[in-house]
Amino acid sequence: MAFDFAPLWISLKTTLVSTVIVFFLGIGVAQWVINLPPRAKTVLDAIFTFPMILPPTVLGFFLLLLLGSNSPVGQLLKALDLKVIFSWWATVIAGSVVAFPLMYRTARGAFEQIDRTVIDVARTLGLSQRKIFTKILLPLSLPGLMAGTALSFSRTLGEFGATLMIAGNIPKKTQTIPLAIFFAVEGGDMKTALVWVALIMLLSLLSMVLQSLWSSRSQATASRRS
Repeated sequence: MAFDFAPLWISLKTTLVSTVIVFFLGIGVAQWVINLPPRAKTVLDAIFTFPMILPPTVLGFFLLLLLGSNSPVGQLLKALDLKVIFSWWATVIAGSVVAFPLMYRTARGAFEQIDRTVIDVARTLGLSQRKIFTKILLPLSLPGLMAGTALSFSRTLGEFGATLMIAGNIPKKTQTIPLAIFFAVEGGDMKTALVWVALIMLLSLLSMVLQSLWSSRSQATASRRS
């Protein structure tokens, strides 16, 4: 019997789409939050970070309530003839929700490490907020943003609990590698489980190694320019 690589393709597709979503969303939200008053910043920071400390199954439960057919969002999706629960898009939503806090916190930390004097000088010279963001904040915080992206990729790749709650374990549709590992072990197929474990470890390690190599090369380039 040929080995079924469907969980690999589903995981890669889900992880890539989710990583792109949290990359832009995390950067945008982080840039917005750091410019807020301290009290609002504290409250919103706690809200955006909260999913990081919740068990994935709890997140999946809340997503199930939010997107289920009896919720206002679910009713709207039904009226638009869109099905999210137990679809491939549910795997993307689950991956994005669990990975967002990592990208948000990393992006915010990278932005806050930038010397505010540089930004104040830019404002004095008449640069708009958009140009300050694109010309100063992004280039100076890029190593941190890339680290956040690598962490988000690995977190989404390994997502299990929330995915199982809202996407289920549907072969060739929503069965990602973590789900394939769990149900292979449950079925006593340890050889298949070991293959998937080795593969997901390799993919996660590869993403971190590539990020580290990119960061080292960027630092070397910056040193030569200076």
